[in-house]
Amino acid sequence: MQLEGKRIVVTGAFGSLGSAVVQAALAAGARVAAVDRAETPPPAITGAEAFGGIDLGDDAQVDAVFERIGARLGGIDALVNIAGTFRWETLAGGNLATWDLLYAVNLRTAVAASKAALPQLRAGGDGRIVNIGAAAAARAGAGMGAYAASKAGVARLTEALAEELKDQGVTVNAVLPSIIDTPQNRADMPEADFSRWVAPADLAGVIVFLLSAQARAITGALIPVSGRV
Repeated sequence: MQLEGKRIVVTGAFGSLGSAVVQAALAAGARVAAVDRAETPPPAITGAEAFGGIDLGDDAQVDAVFERIGARLGGIDALVNIAGTFRWETLAGGNLATWDLLYAVNLRTAVAASKAALPQLRAGGDGRIVNIGAAAAARAGAGMGAYAASKAGVARLTEALAEELKDQGVTVNAVLPSIIDTPQNRADMPEADFSRWVAPADLAGVIVFLLSAQARAITGALIPVSGRV
């Protein structure tokens, strides 16, 4: 029970990875607040406190939901920023709005949630933030520019916030998955060898470790979780 009694917020919690992280955190003994833009939580996160219909791009909604979560759980010990999306689009054939969308969903939500959680994370003296970056941010292929740029922003946020908080009892790290084995990715790449991808449960295990006391000496790390891709 690595997270016994810890109070953890997971954004993007109703999706494939979010549900896996919620399940893993609950299994490790945590109390979990599951936040998502979708209204209805999936059965997979039964046992968590669900907060659906939350637009993490709306500052007022973000502040309000973190206040509600703090009141419900009696504080917040950790935050996992999973909310995100993907678009494949070349620059020549694409739209500038895609760049704005991926920045807003992949990076700005993590900034907004982290900022809203900070007072409660610092108050506990042993806080954790884990962000979801991407291996593709290190070197983007064709059609990956907007996505990779937004995830590179997540990496820089992780490093900067880790430096900002390193003397305040809060660690900040990111995991960098390759391709996550989700139904959407299988549908988009039906000819791929899914066994080489990263299972959500395996990525969730790495995240649980980063949330635990055993990872207290790790901050500012960008940790590849590549499967066999």
